[in-house]
Amino acid sequence: MCIETPSGHGLTTVCFLWLSVRLLARWQFQPVSGSKPGPQAALRLKDTHAERALLLNPGLGVGEAYMEDSLQPVDCTLYDLLQLLMLNAMEPAGHVSERLASALRYVRRGWIQFNPAARSKQNVAHHYDLGNSLYQLFLDKDWQYSCAYFRYGTETLDEAQEAKKQHIAAKLLLDRPGLEVLDIGCGWGGMALTLARDYGAVVTGITLSEEQLAFARERARQEGLEGQVRFELLDYRHLTRQFDRIVSVGMFEHVGVGHYGQFFDVVKNSLKPDGVALVHSIGRNDGPGTTNPWINKYIFPGGYSPALSEVLPAIEQAGLWVTDCEVLRLHYAKTIACWRERFAARRQEAVALYDERFARMFEFYLTASELAFRVQGHMNFQLQLSPSLEAVPLTRDYIAVAERE
Repeated sequence: MCIETPSGHGLTTVCFLWLSVRLLARWQFQPVSGSKPGPQAALRLKDTHAERALLLNPGLGVGEAYMEDSLQPVDCTLYDLLQLLMLNAMEPAGHVSERLASALRYVRRGWIQFNPAARSKQNVAHHYDLGNSLYQLFLDKDWQYSCAYFRYGTETLDEAQEAKKQHIAAKLLLDRPGLEVLDIGCGWGGMALTLARDYGAVVTGITLSEEQLAFARERARQEGLEGQVRFELLDYRHLTRQFDRIVSVGMFEHVGVGHYGQFFDVVKNSLKPDGVALVHSIGRNDGPGTTNPWINKYIFPGGYSPALSEVLPAIEQAGLWVTDCEVLRLHYAKTIACWRERFAARRQEAVALYDERFARMFEFYLTASELAFRVQGHMNFQLQLSPSLEAVPLTRDYIAVAERE
């Protein structure tokens, strides 16, 4: 690992940077498996502020320094650099400052993830109301902003997102037309419209994003599905009626740990006695943790990807059966890789929409997110839930059958 610093700095800066490097990670940059060298990367720090940030608060400082162009990869890509940093961050020795900051965030996470209705709407607007022109740069044709489903690993992004919707529909057991479906966190409406158009469902989609709401309603109007699909600006806590099915894709990450009991109580109370729900969420396999401070500040304030050990107790207390649990490991890494490639191809359009700093922020977000799934234990889970012991078949065979049909 090479670090290049501003010229003219004396011994104090050299010692400061040496300490920073020693603390930032164990820096075993070329682990050898047989004769194969490990990953290598280099970076240039352009000012002392970036140096201090890497020493004192690397979880926040690395991303901010890249946004300000104070941290530059040298003879490598941003992906190469972050892969090396994130691999070493997983080492037990770790970075002392980051370990202390993470422990403090864990103590404070109840407040950080405190998401009452008003705050939830603000948090959603922070990311999802950035403008549809941004998301059009890299999403698939159906505007699916969540993990795709790669059955074979060779699909295009459009094919994998279509397969994701089919996979979820199969688990929802949409075995007859006219079933009433609730979509919690409906995004730009793609899932709701698919369930209505292809499966004959009557769908209510709810969101806290005003831009997504307007876009989804216009899509329903253009497809002639206004009588079958209704979109509302509504917090899940304000639901007052029951449905045959509930689906929630990529919304649970915004609920907050302290609200899990409330969320699953709402799911239970909003399902008919023989109803079925499917919750699709990002998770982590290494136990309860905290959200990276840069992600929390710039991308998803109040967001958190939970461990299953944090989710299942709330489901049990709500009186719901977990009728199926599936863990999707590298599917989101492959999805975000597609988004990164698409965003890079149209990066100048993002600069024109916002500015260079925003484009750097967004490419840092996509790169770090992909690597979280490749090297830091993030994954997706799909939980099928029901109040009834007998709501779904005895085996999972019906899922494959439904997908083939």
